[in-house]
Amino acid sequence: MSKTEHSVMNYVVVSDRTWVTSAFSRWEKELPGKWHLITDPQEFTPGRVKRLQPRYLFFPHWSHILDREIYENFECVMFHMTDLPFGRGGSPLQNLLSRGISETKMSAFRCSGVVDGGPIYLKKPFTLEGSAGEIYVRGTEIIGGMIRHIVENMPEPSEQKGKPVVFARRKPDEGDISNLATLDKIYDFIRMLDAEGYPPAFMENDRIRLEFGSATLKNGAVHADVTITVKK
Repeated sequence: MSKTEHSVMNYVVVSDRTWVTSAFSRWEKELPGKWHLITDPQEFTPGRVKRLQPRYLFFPHWSHILDREIYENFECVMFHMTDLPFGRGGSPLQNLLSRGISETKMSAFRCSGVVDGGPIYLKKPFTLEGSAGEIYVRGTEIIGGMIRHIVENMPEPSEQKGKPVVFARRKPDEGDISNLATLDKIYDFIRMLDAEGYPPAFMENDRIRLEFGSATLKNGAVHADVTITVKK
């Protein structure tokens, strides 16, 4: 496709996370075509998508249900922080870290009727160092490069290979660190929940609740910020 053809193409990014919306302002300047950002689930409708007629819709971080009418009629590119088909399902970062996994891949795949089961466009190696917030920001940078590759090369996705391993979406009460036996586990649990929009790791009794963030592991101890609240 020529630069002229690229310039008239519409592309849509769908995400309500600040680390994505921040990156989008740079993507729309650097990438060919006309770019549109949708952050509100109420505004992400089949009618709006039909009016835009995008070549691709990209979903860097979107946890809402995708209307079947959209993904069956438009090419919807999802991103998942596992080496698919390993790790299909919810809370991929938290499930990886809770299993002691520190190296993964970012998978770009086409949305289908199977959760995280669509054909793969490409994968990129990805390390899970730092807090969840830092990981998501770093992952968004990788996704930006993947978006550029897809827009410029329009690859045909290939079916996933291997036996699927499905993750269950983690619940807020699974962030309780009081029964963890090692410092490594405690550190991973605090950092894997340390991001905007996630309930933090915690400990509590019948009177008070302690919530943890900004963890570091050094000198034989976990150091973290602590917020203490009195339970009503």
